[in-house]
Amino acid sequence: MMNKTELIDAMAADAGITKAAAKKSLESFLGNVENSLKKGDRISLVGFGSWSVSKRNAREGRNPSTGKTIQIAAKNVVKFKAGADLSKAVN
Repeated sequence: MMNKTELIDAMAADAGITKAAAKKSLESFLGNVENSLKKGDRISLVGFGSWSVSKRNAREGRNPSTGKTIQIAAKNVVKFKAGADLSKAVN
């Protein structure tokens, strides 16, 4: 598994930039993705994949240890769909 620090190191090495610049670039990317999703926008990187927000309705569930019925609140969930190139690369 690659963590954020390892990703920053790899980005810096690949792009020939400092780790500070790579960190700033990654944080900018992540911040822009988050802000777009908060507004309800869809982000699409052709070949890599797309992110979107979907509404999950409130529903009834069960506590597995007690069997009691509980109410699960409605919420927004982020979905990622891999693009064709990414899917091909991992298979």
